Amino acid sequence: MAKQKKQAPNRKIVKKISLYILLIAVTLFMIGPFLWLLSTALKSGSENIFQYPPKLLPEEPTLSNFSTVMEVFPFWRYLFNSAVVAVLTVVLNVLFCSLAAYPLARMNFKGKNIIFVLIIATMMIPFQLLMIPVYIISLKLGLQNTYLGMVLPHVTTAFGVFLMRQAFMTVPKSLDESARMDGANSFQIWLRVLMPLVKPAMVTLTIFTFVSAWGDFLWPLIIVNDNDMYTLPLGLNMLSGTFTSDWRLIAAGAIISMIPIITIFLLLQRFFIGGAMKGAIKG
Repeated sequence: MAKQKKQAPNRKIVKKISLYILLIAVTLFMIGPFLWLLSTALKSGSENIFQYPPKLLPEEPTLSNFSTVMEVFPFWRYLFNSAVVAVLTVVLNVLFCSLAAYPLARMNFKGKNIIFVLIIATMMIPFQLLMIPVYIISLKLGLQNTYLGMVLPHVTTAFGVFLMRQAFMTVPKSLDESARMDGANSFQIWLRVLMPLVKPAMVTLTIFTFVSAWGDFLWPLIIVNDNDMYTLPLGLNMLSGTFTSDWRLIAAGAIISMIPIITIFLLLQRFFIGGAMKGAIKG
């Protein structure tokens, strides 16, 4: 019996060590490309980035690649365009998705479940099939080479409606009844009662929408033909031709473009897990 008691803690320790080793291996695998990108951006022009065996640590680290990208390329303009498009997309997406999710979660009317199923079904339709009609609508509305034109396809998403609906359903309906007894209407209940209680889900939707809008390449490429309206992904695509495929500068530009995404996630990460689990609490 004494031996079995001693073996039990040892097995737990071995399991924990094995788990940590696995987690460290997965972490290194996930951040490996980013570390290599950062290493390339810090390498000087005298170093061979294609040498074999490859070297992760630069021999002569330099920040000149970052300054060159800032000075020679209209990087700040593209950064501003991406910021405007991302912020508009996040605000409108959270607003309209939450408004669409409110009646699906808190109201009773005929066909509610059918409407929800149809909304979810649109997630199976790839955006490539919708580009032509959306492009024609954008042209008729005069949205070519505009910020609203780049934002239009992302104003509402089925994922956003689903996430906010699931979050609303976790809130007790007794709060709605109490608010109505105090004279609040449906809009006031949505704004003042429900929205403050589903902040984790809002933050989760904000992160997903921001990342999607910030890295979107295909739609801005279609709707924009003015260089002054290019976003960062389009600018980075031009970077290869401008600098004759200088991968140090391309890596530096990619690192700079990733900074806002990393910053947003670090600021909002404490809400992220709670919001992501909302959909698993109640269907």
